[in-house]
Amino acid sequence: MKVFVTGATGFVGSAVVKELINAGHTVLGLARSETAAASLAATGAQVHRGSLEDIDSLQRGALAADGVIHTAFNHDFSKFAENSAAERRALEALGAALEGSDRPLIVTSGVALLAPGRIANEGDVRAPMPAFPRDPEEIAASLTARGVRASVVRLAPSVHGNGDHGFVPMLIAVAREKGVSAYVGDGLNRWPAVHRFDAAHLYRLVLEKGDAGACYHAVAEEGVPFSEIASVIGRCLNLPVVSINPEKANEHFGWIGMFTALDIPASSQRTRERLGWQPGGPALLADIEQAGYYTQS
Repeated sequence: MKVFVTGATGFVGSAVVKELINAGHTVLGLARSETAAASLAATGAQVHRGSLEDIDSLQRGALAADGVIHTAFNHDFSKFAENSAAERRALEALGAALEGSDRPLIVTSGVALLAPGRIANEGDVRAPMPAFPRDPEEIAASLTARGVRASVVRLAPSVHGNGDHGFVPMLIAVAREKGVSAYVGDGLNRWPAVHRFDAAHLYRLVLEKGDAGACYHAVAEEGVPFSEIASVIGRCLNLPVVSINPEKANEHFGWIGMFTALDIPASSQRTRERLGWQPGGPALLADIEQAGYYTQS
């Protein structure tokens, strides 16, 4: 199968490219720069020049492929609303190119905020959040209603592995700056996690066997207590591990403070049963003990 991948040089997308090629698929990767194009070509992928803002390039890429995996998003949070609108336009363009063809479109979302305080499952539907402009699942549902074979992969909030630049590296940077590794309250709030290569394997299974309109959970660990994450960071940086009051979270952690007290466990039982997905990568706590997490942040 020839697969068009957006975000093909990103943390998750590059793992997806490797997974697809190793499984015998042909990859057409979106690249907006010469550096990205060279990186893609080195993996054995075909290069498709363009960007999320270039609607014509997206549609040409989708029309040239047997399926599309969308992992791209501009994570400049100072322009979050603008970037969310750009993603909507990109998904609608991809959907228009695939409509009525039975060629799969896999959209990336997340399990965070799906069902705070209880274990979320694949059947949960995210409640509308007017103040939160990004909702790829709503777009995927609208495309499915138009005859697009769209499905959703919901990522755990901590996708970890070599090259991680997500929440854990941010927590490490805050710990270095503040001189302590902190958690909020009792720190028993849980974060799901998955290794990037396990997530990539799931994308391939959804591409090959997924159902239109379905959501799948890239969750290897249902919920790792936040205090345990902070403890590993503190030990690796030789810093004290402390609890802070909830009202101080934003002051201590900055913009990620709103996430640090969230209890957002999630299950992947249905995903495993339906697709035979069995994550085998290292667990989050073992992974973040590796030196690479402390030399890159």
